[in-house]
Amino acid sequence: MDAFRKQLDVLMGANRNGDVEEVNRNYYDRDVCRLFLAGLCPHDLFQLTKMDLGPCSKIHSLQLRKDYEEAKAKGTENFDRELEDMIERLIVECDRKIQRALKRLADDDAKAAIAISVSEVTLTEDILQLSKQIKEKMIEVDAFDFEGRTDDKIKAQEVVEELRAKRADMQATLLLDAFNKDRASLTQPVPPPPLAAVPPPPPPDARTQEMINEKLKKAEELGEQGMVDEAQKALEEAEALKKLAPRPEPPSDPSKYTAVDVRITDQKLRLCDICGAFLSVYDNDRRLADHFGGKLHLGYMLIREKQKELQVNSCTPMPKVQVRYWRFMKQINSSRVSKP
Repeated sequence: MDAFRKQLDVLMGANRNGDVEEVNRNYYDRDVCRLFLAGLCPHDLFQLTKMDLGPCSKIHSLQLRKDYEEAKAKGTENFDRELEDMIERLIVECDRKIQRALKRLADDDAKAAIAISVSEVTLTEDILQLSKQIKEKMIEVDAFDFEGRTDDKIKAQEVVEELRAKRADMQATLLLDAFNKDRASLTQPVPPPPLAAVPPPPPPDARTQEMINEKLKKAEELGEQGMVDEAQKALEEAEALKKLAPRPEPPSDPSKYTAVDVRITDQKLRLCDICGAFLSVYDNDRRLADHFGGKLHLGYMLIREKQKELQVNSCTPMPKVQVRYWRFMKQINSSRVSKP
């Protein structure tokens, strides 16, 4: 319920029901999310995924973000270092997960998995253009939200989802082409042997065959004497003995399971270098598109793009007060890490 309430607050405002007392806040208050002001809060990225951090306990306000950006333009505030530190932790954790998965799979099969550079395979002019359009539409979404134009905001969000779906389809097609080339270099599975004619069942053992012959001879004698029912009964007993006779099991041929075993277990996994998800070279385009459009992949893609943006802007000098605060927080974090 808290998560739904938070989403309604973001969409329609905290005072949507007219029962919330308006409180004047400043962007530098302790209960305001600095990461949201800087452009990206991790609590908004992975909702309803295995990486879901739950709703943020601090306030997200576009008005306070505007106030912060004005202060940042004047050089009085800069929360980029805090955001960069958070992003670095998330990326390091994701990269470690990728390395652990590669090591675990390499222990079973050295060629079972590699980290495929999805960012390089899917880096085309059309993809970059779509990403640019998505960013521009997201800016429009925030502008409509700030102005209280809910209908326009919803329409803009629908356009964003359509552009993301289109980009995911294009990325899936490009990655599928790369996987097709990858599959061509793999050792092809052994084709199943052609279906042979089913051999006749082997005869029963000597003792059982002797009993069957006695029953048949008895049925013949009873039939000559005109005792039809007794003769029919003897024939049925002979047939039952044939069915109950033990059959020698044919020798097992492990080669005939090779092709099936390859199809089931030899998936030839690849690891996405952006989010660390497993991909198979045998995945179809629909499955790959679902991966590119998933919240987990989109979240890590936004994180890595934001990191590059912050690295470009890292040359901007920080205010002296902010520098002292940053050094103080780094000392605290280092002291926590050094404790056993």
